[in-house]
Amino acid sequence: MSDFDLDLRTVEEHIDDELEIEGSIVLGVLDGTTSDDEWLETISKGNVLMLCVDGDVNELAAGFARDVRESGGNLVHFRGFLLVTPPGVDVDTERLS
Repeated sequence: MSDFDLDLRTVEEHIDDELEIEGSIVLGVLDGTTSDDEWLETISKGNVLMLCVDGDVNELAAGFARDVRESGGNLVHFRGFLLVTPPGVDVDTERLS
């Protein structure tokens, strides 16, 4: 077995410097009562949306889905929920296959 020298304190210092994650997970209901601009503003602040879909997801998300995708964000419809992430936050769906 080879010697492996790892200074965990140095690693922790670099992690703290580089991980300046902002934003929250925002729970809501996608039912047409919240404006598309409000959803887009929430995403633009680095938040992730977890929305319970009450109606046709394609119709309800039509006003903001294209803007989210074009900016590099993600939309994933899963079991009655729409997960919307800002750019830089990926959604791993591999385990759903």
